[in-house]
Amino acid sequence: MTPWQALAEELDRWAEAGRVATFWWRDDDAATATPALDRLMVMRRALGAPLAIAAVPARADAALRDALAAERGWDILQHGWAHENHAPDGEKKAELGPHRPPAEIAAELVKGWLALAELFGARLLPALVPPWNRIGAALVPALPALGYAALSTFEPRSAREAAPGLIAVNTHVDIVDWPGTRAFCGDAAAIGAACAHLRARREGEADAAEPTGLLTHHLAHDNGCWDFIGRFVSETADHRAAEWLSAAEAFAA
Repeated sequence: MTPWQALAEELDRWAEAGRVATFWWRDDDAATATPALDRLMVMRRALGAPLAIAAVPARADAALRDALAAERGWDILQHGWAHENHAPDGEKKAELGPHRPPAEIAAELVKGWLALAELFGARLLPALVPPWNRIGAALVPALPALGYAALSTFEPRSAREAAPGLIAVNTHVDIVDWPGTRAFCGDAAAIGAACAHLRARREGEADAAEPTGLLTHHLAHDNGCWDFIGRFVSETADHRAAEWLSAAEAFAA
């Protein structure tokens, strides 16, 4: 059985149970207009799937705003502040980890929120995407007081709320092989991750209400990544038991 057949069979099981498997799409690290961003938006338009763009506030500019202005079907999420690593050597990279005073991090986040709000207005959702999907545990409960209503990292959420008033909606399918080739991870790995989360949701081992999240990084894609996105989104969208949600819909689920 090919990975694509396994995905179709998993969705068939959702259909047999009278259920709909929800998906959402988050693309990280946007900062300015690039050919890769153009390609991402052309693909989104062709696929018709909603897209959440995680933008880096310290780097986001008017060129990014202008490149997106005529497009539809997208929302902006805040991707930390500057996407800079503050972890010491030997630890995994983190900008929002426990390595700095929480007040310092909070001040950066507020500055980032204001910068993105000025650029994108109502297209900016009150959601935080930590760079490298890592955030210090002590910072999470403080996020609602800073104005955030959602937090998005990676791997299945352990509870609907990461803290009171802060819904968690994560991603589960990262298509880049970061530790190895830094190129497309391959159909088996990507679809395997998707099927694993779908199966866990269906069998009650993961929160069934959390949409299965596709994580992409347009600036890092090779042709294998682009090809996979097109096929994955189109084949799932065509299945009677699958639905692609916008970020706003995902955060309300």
